[in-house]
Amino acid sequence: MQLVYLMASASIHLQLPNQMLGGTSSLSHSWKELLHTSKSSNNRKANAPAVSCNLKSKVSDMSRKAPKGLFPPEPEKYEGPKLKVAIIGSGLAGLSTAVELLDQGHEVDIYESRAFIGGKVGSFVDKRGNHIEMGLHVFFGCYNNLFRLMKKVGADENLLVKQHTHTFINKGGQIGELDFRFLTGAPLHGIKAFLTTNQLLNFDKVANAVALATSPVVRALIDPDGAMRDIRNLDNVSFSEWFMSHGGTRKSIQRMWDPVAYALGFINCDNISARCMLTIFALFATKTEASLLRMLKGSPDLYLSGPIKRYITEKGGRFHLRWGCRKILYSKNSAGETYVSGLHLSKATQKQIVKADAYVAACDVPGIKRLVPSEWKKWEFFDNIYKLVGVPVVTVQLRFNGWVTELRDLEHSRQLNQAAGLDNLLYTPDADFSCFADLAITSPEDYYRSDQGSLLQVVLTPGDPYMPLPNEEIVDKVHKQDYIDSMEGATLSGRQASAYICESGTMLAELTRMLEFDDALMQVKSAESADELTVV
Repeated sequence: MQLVYLMASASIHLQLPNQMLGGTSSLSHSWKELLHTSKSSNNRKANAPAVSCNLKSKVSDMSRKAPKGLFPPEPEKYEGPKLKVAIIGSGLAGLSTAVELLDQGHEVDIYESRAFIGGKVGSFVDKRGNHIEMGLHVFFGCYNNLFRLMKKVGADENLLVKQHTHTFINKGGQIGELDFRFLTGAPLHGIKAFLTTNQLLNFDKVANAVALATSPVVRALIDPDGAMRDIRNLDNVSFSEWFMSHGGTRKSIQRMWDPVAYALGFINCDNISARCMLTIFALFATKTEASLLRMLKGSPDLYLSGPIKRYITEKGGRFHLRWGCRKILYSKNSAGETYVSGLHLSKATQKQIVKADAYVAACDVPGIKRLVPSEWKKWEFFDNIYKLVGVPVVTVQLRFNGWVTELRDLEHSRQLNQAAGLDNLLYTPDADFSCFADLAITSPEDYYRSDQGSLLQVVLTPGDPYMPLPNEEIVDKVHKQDYIDSMEGATLSGRQASAYICESGTMLAELTRMLEFDDALMQVKSAESADELTVV
């Protein structure tokens, strides 16, 4: 089996390589060893998935027995003055903000420095007709804010439901699973999954059970809000530190929790907060569908960001592509209070100053650090932004002339008449990339091609060692290598930003009028001063 071509993209986010598969330097030989030594109960052979693709079922109900704040109620109809809002960035947070504001009757302009929208959920088509994604996107069953947005923009039929199991690919091609498929739902399905997993040894499973049994996850079964208070208090403790102090083993972290942590937050358990991991565990324990995964039918540009863009433009919102924000302009009013007076934008050699009633910076960590004026560091709120650390992430797409994740039948993996392999997100503890998927199987609308095989999308994180390298060197290294920070969090932040603007609508409109009056007064005084100079 040979690599046909590769594509790579990199971003900043707040390993089927030889050694993993067979331990040899020969790519084709490693495939042979993988295919001859592996067994899988989760293979599916089909040209297109015959699975559910709507959000009418198998979605967690976050309106009951769920922590407050994760899924806000529907906002009341806005009755205040119409505001002009400028949004910097067209990622999911910026798009979510725009949708909410437009629904409340405001005027919205979105400024994006790239030629396409979507941010980390964006995609584009290259010169060869390949859809290039900015990252690997998986939708958990508890992503209610994102599902609400998708329903609103008409994208609720664009997700494909996967088998209710989390699959680990280990060195030698051995399959490990957290299989949540059971006769009953939460919490018994989760208990069954952890007790029967073949990803851990028996001793590690017992230690794992002890750690989770003494965690706030148990309290979440009867007191979700109390459990979340306990979990939030662990924000400054790493998951490894918490887990090991409760009887967990380092082997469990290496074989199971590190790959999961990398998939959730792009950092390992020694660096990710216990709050992040335990929040997910609490949702898994209390909501049957929270651990159920979905993936898009095809490219995000067609099935996620595309429908959102259409909704925004139909509501009167405006996109300004290739217009990057270079500077936030600010001044002080007559009372000495600082306010944003505009945005300095540029597009190639063109420049403009944009003024609005409210401004939203929906940026990644490096972007917001660059935009926030250094003088604002005297305020703790803005100083805290400089303490954030971004995690570089490299996404690589690899097209093969066979089916890489077909682990049972060597001959079937070599044919191109029918898709074959694992139809799910795949974790791995034995490679530089933490998770991957065969998009030709999981998202076939744009990625399956009748004359080609697997399209693997792998996530390299942290991506620091790979960022300076050309695509060819990145793929060479990949082949030779042995909530929450998520789409849901971005969507929720957009709802929160919109709610804050609407709550402050009257005050913002009044502030705009006062500033316009101050500007007019300054112009009059300037004109009078010029007249006096003329007389002299």
